Amino acid sequence: MKYIINSFLTILFLGILSCGSSQPLDIKLSPQTKLIRQAKIINVKDGSIQEGKAILIDSAKIKLIADDQELKGLVPLENQVNANDKYIIPGLWDMHVHFEGQDLIEDNMALFPVFIAHGITTVRDMASDLGEQVLQWREDIEQNKFLAPQIFTAGRKLEGIDSFWKGDLEIANEEELKQMLDKLENYQVDLVKVTENALSGELFLKSVKQAHERGFLVSAHVPLDLSIEQLANAGLSSVEHASYFLRLGTNENKIAKQVAEGTLTKGEANNYYAERFDQDSAFMNYQKLAKLGLAVTPTLIGGKQLAYYDQDNHSNDEFLSYLTERFTSNYQWRIDRLKDYTPKQWEASKTRYQLIAKQLPYIQKAGMTILAGSDAAALNTFVYPAYALHQELVLFEEAGLSPLQALQAATINAAEFMGKSSSMGSIEKGKQADLVILNSNPLENISATQDIFAVINDGQYYDRMSLDTILEQAQKRKKELDQKRK
Repeated sequence: MKYIINSFLTILFLGILSCGSSQPLDIKLSPQTKLIRQAKIINVKDGSIQEGKAILIDSAKIKLIADDQELKGLVPLENQVNANDKYIIPGLWDMHVHFEGQDLIEDNMALFPVFIAHGITTVRDMASDLGEQVLQWREDIEQNKFLAPQIFTAGRKLEGIDSFWKGDLEIANEEELKQMLDKLENYQVDLVKVTENALSGELFLKSVKQAHERGFLVSAHVPLDLSIEQLANAGLSSVEHASYFLRLGTNENKIAKQVAEGTLTKGEANNYYAERFDQDSAFMNYQKLAKLGLAVTPTLIGGKQLAYYDQDNHSNDEFLSYLTERFTSNYQWRIDRLKDYTPKQWEASKTRYQLIAKQLPYIQKAGMTILAGSDAAALNTFVYPAYALHQELVLFEEAGLSPLQALQAATINAAEFMGKSSSMGSIEKGKQADLVILNSNPLENISATQDIFAVINDGQYYDRMSLDTILEQAQKRKKELDQKRK
């Protein structure tokens, strides 16, 4: 009853305020009410900045954005936050993570609060062997059972028989495809993920088409016997990893057809793509795919870490203090693949990474949606959960995107892609109260997203001291898990 009365009074106040009253009213709101005052609010849609405003937050929503003087008398001083000279952005989204490893359930959970401490309030989990566990976490987080970013998930991904990856939904024919799509529907996944390790091109294309026909967003890798254009026409929503776009600098449709017919081997196709890239052709293909509504999640950071491993082996990275020994032991398989690299191979890896990164301004100019995702996972060496997203945004800027374009990739673009832009992704009245308060301006330098003053996750306010405590607790939890396993 008390909550109902408070809500009624809030509505009454907002109604009076909207009619032009500038007189503060002495009314009560819920105890969780926060008033963020005097901040510079960044509009991620156009890069404009509102100053002299206050944001009223209650019941996990942005209730009102108005002139600071009109709202300051509404909320008790202890519930007000002085954000003078600070910058407010929406909570960040990491649009490509994996919570994986049947033996890493505790390890993944220990990292959930670390995402919040880094300003990441939403993630898109791109499937793993923990599919059902992640689905349960999704529900638990919605019920506020523990501190974590909101999760959108693919659950488990579609693959062929004897896939290299653990926990895939393996299919050999259309009947099995139907069964697995039924399973994913029952899981109520947020999207369908399809990869190409063991799945034939013919069944891969049918997987994309049928998932799309059921109303799913569909994200995928790209097999060599299909072209990206074929997949986009079949209903593909996003390509995961911009490395596949290097195929667009040639006649990909022709090469894919030859691979499908068996007149060209996969190795020969890869060599052709590596040697024949033409930037003008690539740009024209980006424009064509943009018209088809295709998005891309570049995931640059993983390639960068491995391509430059000869210059930095990451042994002194501070973030390792949050990762258990069991978690980082999964890094070794990729490191082992680099042991016998020659100088020529190291140079080729760097050249390939740089060419992939160079594509981002062209993709942006072509009108394609870019989504910021790190591919953070135990199996992805030195791609650190939470922190890697910030590194990814810096790489976007270094590649030639503006700071605003990089910020959009981790906020409004992500929300629009997931069909959630009416409630998430920007700072507007009525939207979910996921915000990051920064000490410096990310529109001048995107690295400012790492200079965090406070985070508001689902309406809950965490100041810098609270965020530091979260990080200290994560370090302590890592040590406890390591000690328990010895």
